[in-house]
Amino acid sequence: MQKGFILFILQMTFTYMNAQPVKPTAEYSHQDTLRGTTGKGRQLWDVLHYDISITPDIVNKKIDGENTILFRDSGVEIMQIDLQEPMEIDSIKVAFQNISFKREGNVYWIKFNKKKNINIDTKKLTVFFHGKPTEAIHPPWDGGWIWKTDKNNNPWITAACQGLGASSWYPCKDTQEDEPDSGAKIRITVPDSLVAVGNGRSINKSSEQNGYSTYVWEVRNPINNYNIVPYIGKYKHFSKSYNGLKGKLDMDFWVLDYNLEKAMIQFKDATRMMKAFEYWFGPYPFYEDSYKLVESPHLGMEHQSAIAYGNKFQNGYLGRDLSESGYGLNWDFIIVHESGHEWFGNNITSKDIADMWIHESFTNYSETLFTEYYYGKKAAQKYITGLRKRISNDIPVIGPYGVNKEGSSDMYDKGGNMIHTIRQIINNDGMFRSILKGMNKEFYHQTVSTAQIENYISLKSGIQFKEIFNQYLRSTKIPQLEYYFSNDTFYFKWNNTVDNFEMPVKVSLDNKKEQWIYPTNQGFKSLQINSETNHQLEINDNFYVEKKYHS
Repeated sequence: MQKGFILFILQMTFTYMNAQPVKPTAEYSHQDTLRGTTGKGRQLWDVLHYDISITPDIVNKKIDGENTILFRDSGVEIMQIDLQEPMEIDSIKVAFQNISFKREGNVYWIKFNKKKNINIDTKKLTVFFHGKPTEAIHPPWDGGWIWKTDKNNNPWITAACQGLGASSWYPCKDTQEDEPDSGAKIRITVPDSLVAVGNGRSINKSSEQNGYSTYVWEVRNPINNYNIVPYIGKYKHFSKSYNGLKGKLDMDFWVLDYNLEKAMIQFKDATRMMKAFEYWFGPYPFYEDSYKLVESPHLGMEHQSAIAYGNKFQNGYLGRDLSESGYGLNWDFIIVHESGHEWFGNNITSKDIADMWIHESFTNYSETLFTEYYYGKKAAQKYITGLRKRISNDIPVIGPYGVNKEGSSDMYDKGGNMIHTIRQIINNDGMFRSILKGMNKEFYHQTVSTAQIENYISLKSGIQFKEIFNQYLRSTKIPQLEYYFSNDTFYFKWNNTVDNFEMPVKVSLDNKKEQWIYPTNQGFKSLQINSETNHQLEINDNFYVEKKYHS
């Protein structure tokens, strides 16, 4: 086997749905900074709407298109439009007039006349583009367009570009910090023999010349750039209505024609998911745009209101239980995990990809909450603790800021276990649930920073979690409860921690009833116990910590 293929198999074995890698080293370029920061070319203009039109050339794996960008102008003089090589901008028009632009790698610069008096105004420009977009080789772990065929040799095409960025195929302001406030349209022109599906709702289908049709889809809510994607294939459709917390929710399902019967059985997990997640997180955030699962030629991705599904109509993660608890085989991993992103990732979005844990840690924990809702608390605890063997503690969960780089893939399983640990410390499931629901209300359709999420949880719980977040998000150390016994006294403290670390933990001493202890890393504390021999310490397994005997 080739080395690259072996590495790919290993990656699939030890990670799942990881944010697509952007740059494998710690060396960053000027292009990384342009991509990852809100520099001068991204200031003083706010995207309101994208109107994207594309015509794929299926044979040559190319696309032609245009994007009309509606924006709020607060006096912009230099505008940065992102479009990655080898894609090219052909022309840019404002008010039907061509304007000049200059390319710098993956960035195009537009210079406007300097304004003496700055008046906030709504304007639009149209960018015409073409090219052969980066092709994803192992989607969704790497980004780009996916040009496949189904088992009947029909074209089956989509894109998956998280991390790599939406600018890998269409011109935009490619930062998570600025979502189009009023959503987006995508117009997809394809041969009449195929069907094109996009985000949101179908608003039109028109026949074109030479045997082509154009499908128009519209999202009314703010949307991440990388979530806007086309799906092209021999699709069939079925739907159902769900009576949710905000009334009637349209749930639509698009699958390859020969998989319709399988999908009608397997996709029952979608309504189960919706019921559980509306209980834990509050209303589905995009009622106006509906909910969709769309069969894809890759495993899956959280494309807003058009979730990519490629789990082969089976439970677990491609038939496996990642937790090895047994409970992960009771439900379809991709339906549950990717749909969880509608609340964490799509509704609440990190401004910087370095804070991707906000998306992945809470969505990882959504798997546990789904398990708890249907199979009970003990089942959920076995599921989340079973994921710990997948944690590598290689680099911090939070990545470097300003260079479009995520942190460790531990943002999934370690992040989920951190949230589970925080839940134990809060020790009030009603409050914990209200915090999850409150976050989705407080930060509804917003982009946020880690600080905002940390402060919200600390404020609403009444517990200062600052150093606990530092421990699990900014270091690779697992807290160790260092301890020893001396006669009838138990001595304990935290070791292997960040500065000023304090965290209560539940323990059992000498097989007796559990109790809370309150160690710090400032020195041993002591606790009197009744017996003098055969001492034992057990830490409640719901805390992601280790124990170390002090010798």
